[in-house]
Amino acid sequence: MAEQNAERNHGQPDEIRPMIERAVAEALQQQIPQLQAQIAQRVLEALPVQALSIQRSDAAAPRETSSALVQAVSNIHSGSTQKEILRALLQAGSEHCSRIALFVVKAGVASGWQSRGFGNDESTTNFTLDLNAGPAAHAYQNRVATPGNVAEMDARFVEQFGSPANEQVLILPLTLKDKVAALIYADGGDSDKLDSAALELLVIATSAWLEVTSLRKQAAAKPDREATPSVDRPAPPLSVQTVSSFSDPFASHAPKHVPASPEPQPQPAEVVEVEIEAPVHATAAAAPAAATDPWAGLSAEDADVHRKAQRFARLLVDEIKLYNQAKVAEGRRNKDLYDRLKEDIDKSRGTFQKRYGSTVAASADYFQHELLRSLAEDDVAVMGANFRH
Repeated sequence: MAEQNAERNHGQPDEIRPMIERAVAEALQQQIPQLQAQIAQRVLEALPVQALSIQRSDAAAPRETSSALVQAVSNIHSGSTQKEILRALLQAGSEHCSRIALFVVKAGVASGWQSRGFGNDESTTNFTLDLNAGPAAHAYQNRVATPGNVAEMDARFVEQFGSPANEQVLILPLTLKDKVAALIYADGGDSDKLDSAALELLVIATSAWLEVTSLRKQAAAKPDREATPSVDRPAPPLSVQTVSSFSDPFASHAPKHVPASPEPQPQPAEVVEVEIEAPVHATAAAAPAAATDPWAGLSAEDADVHRKAQRFARLLVDEIKLYNQAKVAEGRRNKDLYDRLKEDIDKSRGTFQKRYGSTVAASADYFQHELLRSLAEDDVAVMGANFRH
């Protein structure tokens, strides 16, 4: 009898394994709605409430704007594949700007994927965006939304797609696992429709949901990987960028101009890997970002505070520029920019100080830096004699 019980107990793990796997899958599926709510809350916390509710004469009521953004985020979160999520982002973004395009970054090269407002959805497909200068370079290297003038953009881009009427553009980085996976270009086209705060929120929501779908793929593939013994593999050569096909939702997109290695056979290891050769210019483009990291010597927590403070300052100054375009142009021309925008500048400065004035980022004074860099275009003289600096 004892021998029979031992044999029966020995066989149980194989018999109950499918039941355990189903239970885990069902538990994960039940947690998805709660996870969505947590992501939405984190997105809202990442952006200042003031930036989403700034009043202007031609703006819709804050409640209507908030409802539209909630619906847009919900549409993004309803996507279950990379293409569905990115198309939802472009569609939602087109409600807050006249032209929007997504450029996937692979091996230091930004290649056009799809767009809205450029004539047709494929207008920008496989167009390579210059990552070495202008707002695109700044957004890529610093991982922050970067407004700018179309004159700062790659001349090839302007020649092929034309300039927006007000000459203002916005580049937003879509980050995954602390890396820029794509850049979003947006402008007002023939109108002045360019809501930078709404666009940044949508990009953050998209990034978060792509992370979730990536984790779900990993969870689904984990039983198969656990059933196969791992095999040691030699480290990849230095000239090769290794990307996990599970952790990188953009792994399926390879720009046509980037030479790729032959499709590898699935490896019996923890994660299937895809290798993409990094072009020489891509390596050169990535080097300055690491070399000029202003927070390299700080703790992860302090660096995060600095990064958020810088992003908040840029958002505040961007709002000033966006809603006072005529005053900005006149102030630059007459060199009295501060006098014309004193109320907005002082109010935004107070908002920034209230949020970051007592943090480790206070000494950097990112708001003042952004006023000079973005609003005055690095010419303090245009701010006028009454500006303190």
